[in-house]
Amino acid sequence: MKKILILNGPNLNLLGKREPTIYGSQSFEDYFETLKGTFPGVELHYFQSNHEGALIDKIHEVGFTFDGIIINAGGLTHTSVALADALSSVTTPAIEVHISNIHARESFRHHSYLTSRCKGMICGLGLRGYEMAVAWFND
Repeated sequence: MKKILILNGPNLNLLGKREPTIYGSQSFEDYFETLKGTFPGVELHYFQSNHEGALIDKIHEVGFTFDGIIINAGGLTHTSVALADALSSVTTPAIEVHISNIHARESFRHHSYLTSRCKGMICGLGLRGYEMAVAWFND
């Protein structure tokens, strides 16, 4: 059974409450239960933190034993060289996911420090982007 970590960064704990016109009205915890039901043959793990160091620690913790990391680093996507370095430091492959289309938003969101460290990026497809990422790892 494949082991995949979904790693969400700052403010994603507010999904369902925060800017529902951009991020939707469903909490990630509720969506995660649906996702687990969609992929019963995959061992899915979920971790969210508003703290960069906690995200880095989690990458280090699973980065040599899990089959995949799906990362939505939120605003840290556009600022964190340290998260990018953490992804480069481990052997577990990662896919970057964004609920909104970061390229259709403010210009500072157009650059990601993580993309070059990931196998791919999915953005603008809502929560379904996570499902697509799990499916890619599950092939």
